[in-house]
Amino acid sequence: MTRPITAGVDGSQESLAALGWAAREAVRRGRPLRVVHAWRVQPQEALEAGIEGDADSQAEWVHSAVTEAVGTVTERHPDLAVTTDVVEGPVADTLVAAAADAETMVLGSRGHGRIVGFLLGSVGQQVIAAATRPVVLVRAGDRPSSEAAGREIVVGQQGDPEDSAGALRFAFETAAARGATVRVVRAWNLPPVFAYSPGSLKLLDQAGGLEPYEKKSLAAAVRPWRERFPDVRVEEHVEMGSASQVLLSVAGTAQLMVVGRRAHRTAVGARIGSVAHGMLHHADCPVAVVPHG
Repeated sequence: MTRPITAGVDGSQESLAALGWAAREAVRRGRPLRVVHAWRVQPQEALEAGIEGDADSQAEWVHSAVTEAVGTVTERHPDLAVTTDVVEGPVADTLVAAAADAETMVLGSRGHGRIVGFLLGSVGQQVIAAATRPVVLVRAGDRPSSEAAGREIVVGQQGDPEDSAGALRFAFETAAARGATVRVVRAWNLPPVFAYSPGSLKLLDQAGGLEPYEKKSLAAAVRPWRERFPDVRVEEHVEMGSASQVLLSVAGTAQLMVVGRRAHRTAVGARIGSVAHGMLHHADCPVAVVPHG
């Protein structure tokens, strides 16, 4: 089965930008595009959106809006295979289910549509935390020119190689499709002395210190992806500081930021991790959140 690039639309400018991003990516990767609109109109929201009449009339309005948005995409990409699904039901559950069948799920990142907005509210956080596939968040100001040659795909690498394998795979595949450079970033801080075991102290001594140790760790994590994608240019970036600070310091030259996430469940709902949360709020470029494993 060829998984589609799936875009969730909600009538907002952010989701239309996400649809445009998804369409371009589908063309580059030779994949179909699926457009999903999940909706639940409440009386007050329907009135504010200018929708009158019964449920059938409201459904007709939604279908019309989706058809108009898709028409813009098919006009720009006439050879792109596009399917649409308009679903009345729980928004987060519908999008999580759609993401499970997708190569990548693409959503608008800050905006509230006239019916139901996605991000960065509870619905978006639920989708990111529960999705088993990468989720890309796109702002309203995103344009094709942002993907111009010279801008990098920036990806964060932390921990052991397997911890960031999903994010690295996504970054290298995207860079290969775009002819872009991948900048792999590993941030590090001075840990407490008691955090070192005798084994880790020996490794640090062999490496020549903390920063050389971090550089060697990054090189080991990147090596398999260099071998798999020999034509992709790679920059390895090691810097002292928090992961969020270091990633944001290079975000200005990025056409896409890629971070991994390990979802955490708490009494107040799903958490997506501080690094992913920081990128979604502060990075101007699209952000891909890739689940570990």
